[in-house]
Amino acid sequence: MSNDVEEKKSNGELAVFENISALPVVNKQYKGMLKHIKETMPAIQKSSSNFYKSHSQFMGTMLDVTAITPIRSVKHTLAEIDKTRMALEEAHINLRKKQIDMDRKEKILSDPDLDEFDRAQAEIELIELKVSEKNIQNSITGAIRKMSYFTTQYKSILNKLGKEEITEEEYEDEEENYHIMTCMKQALNAARARGGVIDEGNLIYLFDMGINSAVAQQEIYAYLQKENEMIANGETPTHEMTMQWLEHCTERFRGDSNKFAERRGFQLKDTKSLNLLEKKENVDGEQNNQV
Repeated sequence: MSNDVEEKKSNGELAVFENISALPVVNKQYKGMLKHIKETMPAIQKSSSNFYKSHSQFMGTMLDVTAITPIRSVKHTLAEIDKTRMALEEAHINLRKKQIDMDRKEKILSDPDLDEFDRAQAEIELIELKVSEKNIQNSITGAIRKMSYFTTQYKSILNKLGKEEITEEEYEDEEENYHIMTCMKQALNAARARGGVIDEGNLIYLFDMGINSAVAQQEIYAYLQKENEMIANGETPTHEMTMQWLEHCTERFRGDSNKFAERRGFQLKDTKSLNLLEKKENVDGEQNNQV
């Protein structure tokens, strides 16, 4: 039995297949299948290591971080990094727990006077721990690659912006553009499927931002007409053209949200409530929020 334990230590997953093969309910046909699986498993494990992450890099950039403005993209990218970091920390703790449990089982198995049934129980529990350890290790390596990728994207966005960091004030300043572009993007996509008419959800979104929905509808009608004319003339509308139109919409509607906020008695941005890079105190001991 000690030789079996050594083999299980070297590869818990393959040992599981061996144990399954030894079960009385597994006939000759299934033993052949298990042998085929066991022989191919090392190659499968090597190939599978490429996919121990939730999404591909393409999906991470194009479908996970979908913010349409750069600072919002930074926020979403940092959220992905933070989420992955927390998963890594949890996986590390779980891995250490498994390793301690394995050491404990191995110490139990080193006792030559151990009861036969206690030994068998300890051996199977050790296999279970090793399989779990391997799965955690796979998730850790995938998470490290994901975190490295989003770290690269974070630096890339900052480089495009020509900045070393983003302040909360810069984030707040970009929010109006982000929501105008996001709302008009959604309204445009909905209008394509509705004969050019904005859907109710985005009409409410426009109203809540203080933007006249009739003017927004006019913008969408004009843009769709432009696309149709281009197609009729054998030209191809581009995604970049849509982005430029969305930027045009931010110029047209910028300031409407602030007017609506003031009408309701709100101050749209409160500088003294921001996390500023430099907080100096004046001679009276009051906070000076000038950066």
